[in-house]
Amino acid sequence: MFNLTYEFKLKPTKNQVAVFEDWLEQNRRVYNYALAERKDWFKSRSCQINACSLRSEYIIPADTPRPTYNQQAIQLTAYRKTSQNLQRVHSQVLQQTLKRLEKAFVSMWEQEHGFPRFKKLGRMRSFVFPQLGKDPIQGTAVKLPMIGLVRFNQSRPIPEGATIKQARVVKRASGWYVMLTLEWDLDVPQPMPHGEAIGIDVGISHFAAVSNGKLFPNPRPFKHLERKLKLLQHRVTRKKLGSNNRKKAQAKVSRLHERIANIRKNYHSRLAHHLCDEAGMIFAESLNLKALAKGMLGKHCLDAGWGQFLQILEQCCFKRGVFFRKTDANKTSQTCPNCLTETGKKLLSERVHKCHHCGYTTDRDVAAAQVVCIRGLAAVGYTVKMLSEGKFTGIPVTEESPLL
Repeated sequence: MFNLTYEFKLKPTKNQVAVFEDWLEQNRRVYNYALAERKDWFKSRSCQINACSLRSEYIIPADTPRPTYNQQAIQLTAYRKTSQNLQRVHSQVLQQTLKRLEKAFVSMWEQEHGFPRFKKLGRMRSFVFPQLGKDPIQGTAVKLPMIGLVRFNQSRPIPEGATIKQARVVKRASGWYVMLTLEWDLDVPQPMPHGEAIGIDVGISHFAAVSNGKLFPNPRPFKHLERKLKLLQHRVTRKKLGSNNRKKAQAKVSRLHERIANIRKNYHSRLAHHLCDEAGMIFAESLNLKALAKGMLGKHCLDAGWGQFLQILEQCCFKRGVFFRKTDANKTSQTCPNCLTETGKKLLSERVHKCHHCGYTTDRDVAAAQVVCIRGLAAVGYTVKMLSEGKFTGIPVTEESPLL
């Protein structure tokens, strides 16, 4: 199976907007109620058996099982029969909200994410239709269960032969959007190593340095608009709580945040396509993004958005038949790409790589990108030969030409 997600902007009527808002609120209440039930169960078992909690906790019998998705889905079905508010919402949409909560707990256990938090008013911004009827796209409108036809701006055609599996309605500061998940019944082979290889080193002074010597600037969208954002947020604090003026000021803040995210994502997408035009193999560092975000330069790391860029680059390489792989990032900035000896650079202020062993001199970030390229070629079974202009050529490993 091969899946792609297409995003379109909706053009709902006032009545449809009211329905969307009501559904988001009902899903928020279901999410918070299910989370409270799970949280109470965990708190009832947080203190020792011979001690009492300093705070008041619900006393839940010891034989009560831990709340799960299946159990809460059964309770939701029974409660929905007696609640007129929940009857206005599609049953599968409410079940997807419970699945969303279950996924949050799985991420907490397996990926060490934080404990799920309650969503205050306005924080629930999307709901999902896991199934759509036959022929959901009718002209320039999409047919949603229990809502009907909703017009949308079809910015690009939907490919033939694709099956629309689900639809996600998303609320943003600029309007309402629908994300359609398309599925094809075919297996797409993974790209194989071929063509010219390049390595990428991401940074702050330059967003990306390529092993062929190219340097791409860092757009810094948040830093450039930070002053304006601070001014708008200060205006929000001066408005009366619950007033319409405060809501208008908050909307301006949300639109500016969305503008920053759009600038960053557009730059990442354009750069990813540009890199795919130049190579058949792309290698990047496997970074610990969570640790970098908590460091001294965490604000600048988050502004650069390296995680989003690497994800977009990997998807772009897959769609365009370019081989992509991540390599070890350990000591890439302290290794000479020409002789593979450690140079011992310690300070970030040292922006020029000059090897004391072989005399090779180049930009520090470009040297790190060249080391990434060498490690990537070696990982896929290629011998590595560095050319005089900083480019690399790879030869498949044989008995006559072993790895470096």
